[in-house]
Amino acid sequence: MIRSFAFTTQGRLHSRDIEMFLMPSLLADTNLFLWVDLEDATPEEARRILEGVFHFHPLSVDDCIHVSPSPKVDVYEPKEDDRFAPYLFMVIHAVDYSRKDGAFATSELNFFLGRNFLVTFHAVPLRSVQIVEERCLKSTVHVARAPDRVAHALLDSLVENYRPALEELSLEIADLETQVLQNPGPNILQKIIGVKKEVLHLRQIIGPQRDVLARFARGEFKLIRGHLVPYYRDVYDGLFHIGERAQSYSDSLSGILQVYLNVSSNRTGEVVKVLTMITIITTPLMIVGTWYGMNFKNMPELDWRWGYSYAVVLTVLSTAATLIYFRRKKWL
Repeated sequence: MIRSFAFTTQGRLHSRDIEMFLMPSLLADTNLFLWVDLEDATPEEARRILEGVFHFHPLSVDDCIHVSPSPKVDVYEPKEDDRFAPYLFMVIHAVDYSRKDGAFATSELNFFLGRNFLVTFHAVPLRSVQIVEERCLKSTVHVARAPDRVAHALLDSLVENYRPALEELSLEIADLETQVLQNPGPNILQKIIGVKKEVLHLRQIIGPQRDVLARFARGEFKLIRGHLVPYYRDVYDGLFHIGERAQSYSDSLSGILQVYLNVSSNRTGEVVKVLTMITIITTPLMIVGTWYGMNFKNMPELDWRWGYSYAVVLTVLSTAATLIYFRRKKWL
């Protein structure tokens, strides 16, 4: 799907769903800003726009069409034979807060940012793109006055979409804490390890993106106007705090895992203690039974009339004495 919008420098919608052959003339108009959004476009459709209309560098086009393993930002300046205008190419990742298949899923979002154009490319529908598109079309806050403003709005919305994932993760960690204290079964250990892997994955997503946004926050790029740099810095700060929260979740899970191991160790100790006490308490019975179970001919107790009663009383008294001793020592 290819969506295209032309906005005036006041952020008003000029035209939409523009035919491809009209795009070069709109790009030549300095009073207009062109945004082309490619969603789930085929490689052929993408190349017609990226190479046929904007004439972007082949390396950035290939990076856009193929999945990039990590976020990055590159500056492309035209050389002698190049037909493209200066632009920034950025790869960023949106997070899927539903955490399908037990892990955070990510979706790649590519930016081509120039003086009067913005091209976005993504393989799946993204909530951040939909939100910013609606804001631009409403024209109430004049977001679409320039491409660097729309790019900031997209990044800001993308970072905000991390928060539902963090809230869901926070609830899951709190639930794990309760389960560890109330019912620390073997399945809890698998849940703790699973959530810990999710947090690690989230930190692996956030870390490289924070490095990319830090370059915008420092104002490294001429295509980002100076008065907008503080806004990009605010987006960076938001992602930085999200990374700090992810780190705190990791620490909390490590603590929960330690509590689980301590509780499991205590339960094992209690079981061993009970078994040991049973063994010790029944020791007099085993000693007496073993002693008088030898049945040697020269044992006088075998022919004694009260021998059986004597053995029973001896067993009961020795067992009772053992119980009394343990109770006085407060071992029972």
